[in-house]
Amino acid sequence: MVMNWLFFQRFFLTSQANMREWFGLVPWLLLLLGPAITMRSWAEEKGSGTIEFLLTLPIRDWEVVLAKFLSALAFLIMVLVLSLTVPITIGRLGNLDAGVVVAGYVGSILMGAMYISLGLLISSFTRNQIVSFLISLAILFVIFFIGSNNVLSFVTGPLAAIVQFLSTATHFNSIVKGIFDSRDLVYYASFTALFLYLNVQSIGSRNWR
Repeated sequence: MVMNWLFFQRFFLTSQANMREWFGLVPWLLLLLGPAITMRSWAEEKGSGTIEFLLTLPIRDWEVVLAKFLSALAFLIMVLVLSLTVPITIGRLGNLDAGVVVAGYVGSILMGAMYISLGLLISSFTRNQIVSFLISLAILFVIFFIGSNNVLSFVTGPLAAIVQFLSTATHFNSIVKGIFDSRDLVYYASFTALFLYLNVQSIGSRNWR
């Protein structure tokens, strides 16, 4: 995995038993993985015409949306599980703080869930999976990048606080430090639920006809 290779290139130079830099790479992985997992979810259904059959089955729209969300999230979690070799290796080399590692993985799953829910929503608006991928990628990059120091240096006062709150980076960086702030958990849960709700409304409008 490229992330592991990049991480261990610097790990042996710093000689510190922590995964801070590894979790620093996770948002960039999710930025690509989220749209890649979800771009076909609805766009492919529309393009092939199978969405008409799917939504005429005796199941509710929210059940279909939830099923697609959970299957995509399960795949993402499997990807993260495969990376457990990293903390196991570091733990054998030094005194690794397990609490911080657990917090980092929880933060990764929360961010991934939000990215997937947004990707599903964007996919429901188009028949082209490439368009879905690019739009999702652009939106996710913006809401992540607005929390960077490059952006915050140009905004001050209440606007800076709003921009920081809206950025996924702000909340992710807080969690990976081992701090479980209710505001961070509410942020990810709220936006994930909002995007899933909008996805149900989008499918319910039958705009695919």
